[in-house]
Amino acid sequence: MASRLFARIGSRTTFAAWRQPRVLLWAVAGVITLGFLIVLEIAARHYGVPGPITCQVQEVILPPKSGWLLYACLAMALVVLTRRQRFIAVGIAVGIDAVFQLVRWAVGAPFLADGHPFGNGALWVILGIAVMAVTRRTGTERVLLLKGVGLGLLLVAGRKTGDTWLLITSKTQPTVLDQYLASADHALGNPSWLVGRIVMATDPVGTLLLDVVYAQLAVGAVVVALYQLRNVAAERRFPKHHLVRTFLVIGLLGPGIYMIFPVVGPVFAYGADGGHWALANLWPDLPPPVGAPQAMPFDGITPRNCMPSLHTAWAVAIYLHSRRGPRLLRYGGTFWLIATLTATLGFGYHYGVDLVAGVVFTLTIEAALRAQARGWDRSGIQLVTYGTTVFAALLVSYRWAPVEMAAHPQVAGSLLIAAMGSVIYGYIRTTRVWEPEAAPVPKPEPQPEMV
Repeated sequence: MASRLFARIGSRTTFAAWRQPRVLLWAVAGVITLGFLIVLEIAARHYGVPGPITCQVQEVILPPKSGWLLYACLAMALVVLTRRQRFIAVGIAVGIDAVFQLVRWAVGAPFLADGHPFGNGALWVILGIAVMAVTRRTGTERVLLLKGVGLGLLLVAGRKTGDTWLLITSKTQPTVLDQYLASADHALGNPSWLVGRIVMATDPVGTLLLDVVYAQLAVGAVVVALYQLRNVAAERRFPKHHLVRTFLVIGLLGPGIYMIFPVVGPVFAYGADGGHWALANLWPDLPPPVGAPQAMPFDGITPRNCMPSLHTAWAVAIYLHSRRGPRLLRYGGTFWLIATLTATLGFGYHYGVDLVAGVVFTLTIEAALRAQARGWDRSGIQLVTYGTTVFAALLVSYRWAPVEMAAHPQVAGSLLIAAMGSVIYGYIRTTRVWEPEAAPVPKPEPQPEMV
């Protein structure tokens, strides 16, 4: 009887726990994420390539395509462990990678065949933490470990889904709208052409530095995220809002805009990288002429990933989240933002109007996530609504008024900068109110002099 009674109480407790809003939210988010990955897997298979799930499973054994990223994801998962446990986990990961390399060498597999020579160990340790959480931990401790594992795996999944999304954009969008953005970009003075010439003049030192920053954007994000999550192991809980949340939402929503506004970028549409698909070989020497823009056919390989600039969006997110760190972290966030903006324009990957849209896109998402973390109020709803409206207005103007923008560059350029500036101002003004004020330090009262 007693055992049955305790079993009933336990089942009721479990059911009550599952009815908690936060638990239900995590469960729904997990189901949606799994469904999204399955849909992308099916879409990738339709085009004859492995999807994100298959690619991730393959990296358990095969040389991974993103070795450094896997170790960065391991670092994210380790924030829930103690310092001693972290050293052990990293040592095990390195040891597993060494064994994998010895086996590949013994069987005659090349070290760098279709991937990095390391990274499998990091993935094995992440999965090992998940197994330990399920089999050796209970209650809040299990939840904490699984959150750390989920954080690391979500970063890997974000990279894999991004690659699949880029493939889908190239296969499903046979035409691109670069002529529209090139016309609208006259309102900003064709910054990609200007910065492109400057970057080319600094070759090879400048181009090498910018290429490293542009390609290793995730490294900067991990550094900032690790600082924000530095107290998780001690406090046994995650902060309500951190950089990884913003990164993941940007990566989730951005590709959807790619499907609405497919663009390949100046170096492809107007440069040598576009081959015979390019409209002309003008970038970065001659700005494109102003004419009647129209959709132009392009190859089925190049991703349509310009509008908005997600590299700009992620760099802005890094900058925002580095503001509350120490001076060195703030300097690093500022450098990463400036270098990323320079690279996106200087390499011909984006138009100036892409960057404007990317800034508005990020601030709106960041405002929404911060409002959700602290509890929605009138100021949060107004800021998110305004940012969404400005972003939609930018897309509409780029698509249906590029000729007018090119014909009146002073007016149109001023309006673009003013629209972006108004969102920046609204974000700063609103979030300052949200920030908890530091308690004033009481001043010592004067003591009477001893006679």
